[in-house]
Amino acid sequence: MKNSLNWFEIPATDFDRAIKFYNAILDAELYCTEMNGYKMGFFPMDEGAVGGAVVTGEFYTPSADGSVIYLNAGENLSTVLDRVEPNGGKILMPKTLITEEIGYMAMFLDTEGGKIALHSSK
Repeated sequence: MKNSLNWFEIPATDFDRAIKFYNAILDAELYCTEMNGYKMGFFPMDEGAVGGAVVTGEFYTPSADGSVIYLNAGENLSTVLDRVEPNGGKILMPKTLITEEIGYMAMFLDTEGGKIALHSSK
């Protein structure tokens, strides 16, 4: 087993709003499609790496409770975190040092009310 995680999905109520939010904060374009009745916006990822998507459909309800997904925020998460509130999200935890070896984290609510975390080395 290479990774204990092989896929993640972030629930969205308003798919277009969620895609616009994640495109803006990550400065990336999520690839959007529909599969088996679910709208999906795929986060950029390297081939063979763990990936995930924003998903709208039955069984997908955003929540601030439960599991927390950490998105890779690049070298310095401040860049992504600074885009959260101007794009409709809410910062829950500012940039916080975990340890010098592990790096930094922050948490926010996305436009759908889902709690998401960021991680970076600096």
